[in-house]
Parts: sequence; C-alpha cells; structure tokens
Amino acid sequence: QVQLVESGGGLVQAGGSLRLSCAASGSTFSISRIGWDRQAPGKQREFIAVISRGGSTNYAESIKGRFTISRDAPNTVYLQMNSLKFEDTAIYYCAAQRIVTSQYDYWGQGTQVTVSS
Repeated sequence: QVQLVESGGGLVQAGGSLRLSCAASGSTFSISRIGWDRQAPGKQREFIAVISRGGSTNYAESIKGRFTISRDAPNTVYLQMNSLKFEDTAIYYCAAQRIVTSQYDYWGQGTQVTVSS
C-alpha cells in the first residue's frame, strides 16, 4: 500500500502562485509515476500533470507553460502553479501508479485551490 498526503492548497488571487506538495509513504518502491489531477465543482476529474520515476513529465494542454511538476527524491512530488486563473479553482488530487498497472492505483485526499478573480 502507498499513502499520499497533499498540502499547499489555499486561496490566491488571479495571477498569483501556489506550490502543492505530495508526500508518498509506504510501498513506494512499487510506484512508477506520480501525478496530479483536479476536479472543479460540477465537472469531471481531469488530468493535470505526471512525472515518472525517471523524471519524464507530461502536462495537460490547459496548464502547459504555467504549471511545473517536479520531484524531490525520494518520495515527494511538487506542482508549482504560476499565473493562476479563476478556472484553476478545484480540488487537486495527488495520485500514484504502480509499475505493474497502466492507471492510477492510489489517491490522496485532495487539497483545495481557490483562485479569486
């Protein structure tokens, strides 16, 4: 089992920045990728960014150029969010994928990000 704990959410004005953290613990040796999804009120959960064990990254088009995912060995992943927009308001979830699967297997509890216009 893997446990994921997010932190760093909050209220920020449009144009501001936040950095989210995701700390993984437990059987982290089994993890191949850690990423972030978000869910806005009344909308489906959407992919934001992901980083592999080797450091390769992938981003959603909607946030490309504004958000950066990174990892601090061994088990903490960050999401640096710059130039925040009102539409970035959502609950942000950290998720982890095991080596043997092709989808996220573990989820954090989520952290709220609210961007005021």
